[in-house]
Amino acid sequence: MENSSQITYFTLSAYAEMGGAKYLYFMIVLLLFIVIIFLNVVLITVICVERSLHEPMYYFLCSLATNGVYGSIGLFPAVLVNVLSDTHEISRVSCFVQIFILHTYGCGEFTNLAVMAYDRYVSICHPLNYHKMMSTVRVYGLIALTWVFSVGHFFVTITLTVRMQLCRQIMEKIYCVNYSIVKLACEDISALNTYGLISMIYTTFPQLFLIVYSYAKILRVCLKASKESQTKALNTCTSHIITLVNFSFGVFFELIQNRCDMSSVPHAVQIMLSVYFIIFPPLLNPIIYGFNC
Repeated sequence: MENSSQITYFTLSAYAEMGGAKYLYFMIVLLLFIVIIFLNVVLITVICVERSLHEPMYYFLCSLATNGVYGSIGLFPAVLVNVLSDTHEISRVSCFVQIFILHTYGCGEFTNLAVMAYDRYVSICHPLNYHKMMSTVRVYGLIALTWVFSVGHFFVTITLTVRMQLCRQIMEKIYCVNYSIVKLACEDISALNTYGLISMIYTTFPQLFLIVYSYAKILRVCLKASKESQTKALNTCTSHIITLVNFSFGVFFELIQNRCDMSSVPHAVQIMLSVYFIIFPPLLNPIIYGFNC
């Protein structure tokens, strides 16, 4: 094909190897989707209804759960359709919408976790000024900034991708991601790859710095505190640390999938690794934090 304007759909070839097991996959995906939506909606509802949970930590958790629902809606319906489809096709528009949702979900998840790390730092290191430093206005402002940043940072990237000239339309994935589209380009993609690397740095470094800074300060305070205070601080941070590690595993698996040759890895393992970052964080987050509510 001569240019991208002629491509109206993409074929997701990873579905082709499912064969007769597609109905089993459909039931598994449907069950996961229902459970994820149910758990996160219940968590959001409990936080909104229970007045004792109207604290900064739980407002940020509510934002995290909302982001999980947002990302799941961007993935699961399309996967359910394609699992049962014989052609495994997705329209050009739907593909770019899915790319936008999944990438902003990923950035939103990491940004939410960074803000929650800062909240834990203020709670542990400045307990007497906690409600002053984390006032309602500041909390809402941080939540709004999280969503605006997540949506805004990817706008330039997807605009550049949409304008690319594409020669192929077959992606070896079960969903659309930006890098898979870039690999279908007819033109030189070195400039876009460079921009992508720069974009990844400036969209992850601030959050990473905030997380490392917050936990460095928390660790410093804990080392000087009594054993009882250390245990209390650890209990306060445990849920967040587990959630952060869980999401980091998902991002790592996604990077490996996109950048490395996975031809020697079993197909089922490839699929599991590729969907980890969008399935397990929103699935486990409500369970992990639910014990603290």
